[in-house]
Amino acid sequence: MGSVRAVLIDIDGVLTVSWQPLPGAVEALREIRAAGLGVALVTNTTSRTRASIAEALADSWFPVSAQDILTAPAVTAAYLAEHYPGARCALLNSGDIAEDLGGVTVVGGDEGDDAAPDVVVVGGAGPEFDYAALNRAFGHMQRGARLVAMHRNLYWRTEQGLQLDTGAFLVGLEKAARVEAEITGKPSAAFFEAALAHVGVGAEEAVMVGDDIESDVLAAQSAGVTGVLVKTGKYLPETHRDASGTPDHVIDSFADLPGLLAELRESAQQ
Repeated sequence: MGSVRAVLIDIDGVLTVSWQPLPGAVEALREIRAAGLGVALVTNTTSRTRASIAEALADSWFPVSAQDILTAPAVTAAYLAEHYPGARCALLNSGDIAEDLGGVTVVGGDEGDDAAPDVVVVGGAGPEFDYAALNRAFGHMQRGARLVAMHRNLYWRTEQGLQLDTGAFLVGLEKAARVEAEITGKPSAAFFEAALAHVGVGAEEAVMVGDDIESDVLAAQSAGVTGVLVKTGKYLPETHRDASGTPDHVIDSFADLPGLLAELRESAQQ
């Protein structure tokens, strides 16, 4: 389809909401696969492992496997191995992601622990983000621990509507501890570089499809990838209007992506 050789796709809010497929999403992904395009599902989801995500999507007939999925926890594990090898990490996250944190030394970090954590790693928000947990993380940082966050999304959409996410708490931790978190998932450039390497294409040969105009679309465009915003999931007209930039393309839903790719192919051939 023209110069496009691969599609990077956010999952939550684009393919599914609360892991239920959005209308036409399964069929659209099958059409993209049939066209021979590379596919990488790139997600800041921190409540499930890659294998669990793949199983949930396969149960809804999406043509994907764990090898197609790149998660913020998996990228975080690689980041910690490179930048903080051997570090003791205190993890604040909702969900069991141990399988995707291979090689990371996760410690409880409770008071009385002989060796304080070197790094506070913040994943996805949930009931675990109570006062005691946040205050404990704050204490670690006061004692010199670095702060690494898998993302800074403010909210996400579920079947119950918009729900607070990590970013709402992360801002407070940063300001209180007077530090700036090192972000490993979207919108970091390193995340998109990892995704492009995963599918083996250059930035100019890929498109990124997401419902978060800043973290998905504009961040991808900053990395040289064509950005496509969908009006599903967390999309809100006011965030679109007030965004820091303009998406390359806007479509109603992922079901419209094959049509957009066909248009791009025709334009490239003219």
